Amino acid sequence: MNPKLTDWQDKRVWLVGASAGIGAALAKSLAQRGARLALSARNAKKLQALGIADALLLPCDVTDTASLAAAHAGLIAAWGGADMVIYLAGDYMPMGADNFDLKVAEQVVAVNFNGAMKLASLVLPDLKPGGGLALVASVAGYRGLPKALCYGPGKAALIHFAECLHLDLAPKGVGVWVINPGFVATRLTAKNDFEMPALITPEQAAQAIIAGFAAGRFEIHFPKRFTRVMKLVAHLPYRWSFPLIRRFTGA
Repeated sequence: MNPKLTDWQDKRVWLVGASAGIGAALAKSLAQRGARLALSARNAKKLQALGIADALLLPCDVTDTASLAAAHAGLIAAWGGADMVIYLAGDYMPMGADNFDLKVAEQVVAVNFNGAMKLASLVLPDLKPGGGLALVASVAGYRGLPKALCYGPGKAALIHFAECLHLDLAPKGVGVWVINPGFVATRLTAKNDFEMPALITPEQAAQAIIAGFAAGRFEIHFPKRFTRVMKLVAHLPYRWSFPLIRRFTGA
């Protein structure tokens, strides 16, 4: 369904959201495989602290159209484009109906979904056959969950966005991947006050992503012992899935 990416040597890869968590782990792993990396995040010092030699640092704020456009312009000036663009920027705040905060919700969606659209608008003309665009969403986008009132909807929209892009670009040989992790131990999931089943490290997530690229699938999801259960629940009728979700989450 997508190009099978197994050789990263000298591949030009732009990672947006690379300063911490999965993004940082993936940057280090790709660097070890010989990729040429462009790294973006709001905090330039954190990008420098990754210690990746010869990386092109393009600090930007994905919620700021002008900032993101300036980073893209820097990429074009330096490299002429990228073979692979990976959107890893994310935000999270546990939220339900009893503590719904519109300002916070809009900020979370701005990072998780709107930023991805802004990036796509810039890089779509650059993408060539054999490469493409990968978007990190979440299994929280499969079906409504407790405490995911602002996180889940943006991730669901991102999955849908990736599906539409794939239908348009796959016939041209340009890959579009959607990456749906389960629970990964990061500063964002540290906000959770509940047990996170099948929790993995950012390094394990990075390895799963690289393996997914090599397989050429549209969706990369992990860890499968958890994501397969989420997929099953998502395909059940609502009259069955809602009670199951409440039972398993204690909601």
